[in-house]
Amino acid sequence: MFVFIALSSCEGKQKEAVKTYSKTEIAEHSKRLNDWFQEQFQQDLKNSPQMQTRIGDKTDYGKWDDTSAAAAATKLQIAKDRLQWLNDTIDEAALNASTALSLKLYKQQLTNHIEDYQYRLYYYPLNQMHGMQAEIPAFLINMHQISNKSDAEAYISRLNGLKTLFAQIEETLKEQEAAGIMPPKFVFTHVINDCENIIKGKPFDNSDKSSTLWNDFITKINAIALEKGAHEKLKKAAKDALLNSVEPAYASLISLLKEQKSRATTEDGVWKFPKGTEFYKLALQRTTTTDMTSDEIHELGLQEVARIHNEMEKIKEKVGFKGSLQEFFVFMKNDAQFYYPATAAGRKAYMDKATIIIDSMKSRLDELFITKPKADIQVKAVEAFREKSAGKAFYQQPALDGSRPGTYYANMYRMEAMPSYQMEALAYHEGIPGHHMQIAIAQELKNVPMFRKIGGYTAYVEGWGLYSELIPKEMGFYSDPYSDFGRLAMELWRACRLVVDTGIHTKKWTREEGIEYYTSNTPNAESDAIKMVERHIVMPSQATAYKVGMNKIVDLRNHAKKELGDKFDVREFHEVVLSNGAVPLNVLSDLVDEWIAIKK
Repeated sequence: MFVFIALSSCEGKQKEAVKTYSKTEIAEHSKRLNDWFQEQFQQDLKNSPQMQTRIGDKTDYGKWDDTSAAAAATKLQIAKDRLQWLNDTIDEAALNASTALSLKLYKQQLTNHIEDYQYRLYYYPLNQMHGMQAEIPAFLINMHQISNKSDAEAYISRLNGLKTLFAQIEETLKEQEAAGIMPPKFVFTHVINDCENIIKGKPFDNSDKSSTLWNDFITKINAIALEKGAHEKLKKAAKDALLNSVEPAYASLISLLKEQKSRATTEDGVWKFPKGTEFYKLALQRTTTTDMTSDEIHELGLQEVARIHNEMEKIKEKVGFKGSLQEFFVFMKNDAQFYYPATAAGRKAYMDKATIIIDSMKSRLDELFITKPKADIQVKAVEAFREKSAGKAFYQQPALDGSRPGTYYANMYRMEAMPSYQMEALAYHEGIPGHHMQIAIAQELKNVPMFRKIGGYTAYVEGWGLYSELIPKEMGFYSDPYSDFGRLAMELWRACRLVVDTGIHTKKWTREEGIEYYTSNTPNAESDAIKMVERHIVMPSQATAYKVGMNKIVDLRNHAKKELGDKFDVREFHEVVLSNGAVPLNVLSDLVDEWIAIKK
């Protein structure tokens, strides 16, 4: 039995005195609750074929997730039932520390889910950053591996399933428009272009070039051995699915998007939504896991921009540049020495160098970490079909079963947006010691529920990524002052995000004003600024997580150094930060304080 919280029958139904439990009882109750967490995870996994694929489970390999309004309502009721059960049933005093933390995090997630349901339409399912029009093909290409005939048939089943999936997306888009939730006009241009790219090439037309999905399927099945005639049968079935399901699904979606584009406005911030101000306040709380207001975040950004500009002035003087910081920015933007050629050879050279940076850091990990991930990491260029609209760099986590390594993606579409002086910081953030270390270690944790292994809090995850750009400097990397300038430029970029995100969504900045702020205050290319501002617009609050999270981790480390003195060990500090999986920043602070107390 689980521990029930006894209630007295006296006035107010006060809880009885807190019961004490033996070590044996605590171990027993903790195990039972962890078993329950696993049962809930398995239920969620059963309802998400795409999550199954991400972790290497092929149970429903040929299916897609249900994204309908009915499915969302079902998930809400499940969350309410689970929270009620935990509140009525579990006594935290009967749990060990790790399980008590799991309980706290799980209840918080359920509570947030329930509170956030009123804003379930306040997002853009189709956008240039991570919209389903591009994510679904990317999922098939990167996640759906084919090692036998059954896998190939599942791939074809998913191609045929796009009709239903996209019909659900269309219903959501219509429901959102009716509720006053629509992206600005420019977003439609990007999304329609992505859609049209997917249905270009064979077998959709008579061009010599194969379409993205056809090429992926053909490449994968040609690499496996099958009985005679099986390859051709599978190819025919895939071709039929592309022509009779994928093409009509995209064509219908494009038609709706063109209609909506004609009605869209150029207003960018969520202030335009009904209850937009309330939504953004909540979004900031969820993203940063703090109670910082929009004005406080905006002001922090301005302060950090000024501080980093001062540090850049010192580097400018060190390299002997004569002129203002803004003139130095122009020099860094335009001088050919900082850019690889926009050629096949130039792109290969960039990727080769990025791999060397990752491998170099790999050899130094013992200086920073006690626990290191088993999963490997690879460096890849963003695929051609989505490189135009995708971000400049991002990370894809490894499969839980080890069948797929983690991937650091670099976008080779505009080489002028990928300066060589930012290569180190970018690779450290997305790869090692950044996202790969944090996410792979979390996935490989022992004796914690699955929801903690694969869960994420943006301020923690991205805060660690930005903090990981700083760590190598303390190890002697960034020996080239221009590269160190690149590190500062990356941090400056994140500081500007605090200013621009809040500017757009609460101060009614226009897209053009946001772009101007970036180009005036950073050395980044204008194409960078355009993509970033467009990202702010479709992902409100998300970009504030990086700097808020990094500052918190740095503050905690400085606090630990001050408290522990000679007893401080950065390897132990990183173990505390990473060994519990992703957590809210206030919980991270508690964990560090507990470690300090134990060390003392």
